[in-house]
Amino acid sequence: MVSQQINDVPGQSPRRTAANAIPEDVILDAATALMTKVGIRRTTMADIARAADVSRATLYRRFPNVEAIAAQVTTREFERVVATAPLADGPTGRESLVATVVHVVRAARAHPLLQRIIDLDPEFLMPYLLHRSGRTSRGQLALIVGFLTAGQATGEIRDGDPERLATTVLQMAWSFALTGPVFVEAPETLDSELSDLLERYLRP
Repeated sequence: MVSQQINDVPGQSPRRTAANAIPEDVILDAATALMTKVGIRRTTMADIARAADVSRATLYRRFPNVEAIAAQVTTREFERVVATAPLADGPTGRESLVATVVHVVRAARAHPLLQRIIDLDPEFLMPYLLHRSGRTSRGQLALIVGFLTAGQATGEIRDGDPERLATTVLQMAWSFALTGPVFVEAPETLDSELSDLLERYLRP
């Protein structure tokens, strides 16, 4: 918890900490905990402000609404998942790309926040799946394009527009992450199928 006030002079009213002095991770940590527990729809700006120990005014100066915070939270969680991928330190070719995508899909399926969103607030995902790409999706595409470009340069990945190939890879990944559990009781058994599918699609 971070105090929202600083007592400077005895007998005088304490000064509020400037909005930009509040570490963003403090707010995002509080929001992540709340959204994982009760979902996005049941989380309010007042709840987040209280959990982060900041005033609502301070929170609104940083974020316009809960949806904006949720978008930032999901982007950060995706980046953390990617950072744990065994071969994510540098794009080196087809093997690294396939391993990283399968790792992210597996981690996404098991992520408490994503599972809570799917269970309680699936409508939060709909705009990003049906109407527009969000910051998280754009980050995913950029990561995949990096792998593809490196793999094409070494001849490990087939020719083609990297952005078009990346879009197809991302669609495969999200179908296995989101709909895999609908079709099989143990969706982790599909990881080898996803790996084989990506390998065949990307091989020269």
